[in-house]
Amino acid sequence: MEFETVLFYAFAAILTLAALRVVTSGNPVHAVLYLVLSFFTGAALWILLKAEFLALILMLVYVGAVMVLFLFVVMMMDIDMVELRRVARKNMAVALLVGVLIVLEMSVVLFRGFYSLDLHAPEDASRIGLTAEIGKTLFTDYLFNVEIAAMILLVALVAAVTLTIRHRKDAKYTSADVAVRVRPEERIRIVDLKPEGIETAATAEHGTGENNRKREDVR
Repeated sequence: MEFETVLFYAFAAILTLAALRVVTSGNPVHAVLYLVLSFFTGAALWILLKAEFLALILMLVYVGAVMVLFLFVVMMMDIDMVELRRVARKNMAVALLVGVLIVLEMSVVLFRGFYSLDLHAPEDASRIGLTAEIGKTLFTDYLFNVEIAAMILLVALVAAVTLTIRHRKDAKYTSADVAVRVRPEERIRIVDLKPEGIETAATAEHGTGENNRKREDVR
């Protein structure tokens, strides 16, 4: 058995165990970490299959961004495990039925693909890089679809930024329109204030005079 075959079966076994732990783990944080492990092993399998571009996209997009976001969201959420287990037991029959249907559907698709597989590939296919072929296909045959996907991502980005903008009542902010239209005489107000030293001396003199009058009255 070749070394690449051994690596393939090793990564496949780790991927299967990690995927099982995702759905059987009782801790949501552990489930997310097992999902990250499954993505890493899936990327390793794609590298063994000479699909380096797909492996890189899987690690950068899912592991580097999406799964880290899921991990922080799960860690910040206060999940009631007792209520979650109660709901899971209540819907166990429906979940099993949906799972069986998904397995049957995937089995039909996979077996049909195996039986219709063309084993006689052209000789030039081995010399074409997967990254170059994906780029050529995306920007020639599916250019309109790529543009639509880019617009959808742009709308999602703008919507996410808009949702984070909240005007708090206790927050102080400056309006740019008001600052531009303001006039200098409206911003400066002249107030006549007496010096503190003179006011203190006058107050002290007034207090001394009252004390002298009280002493004369006592005498």
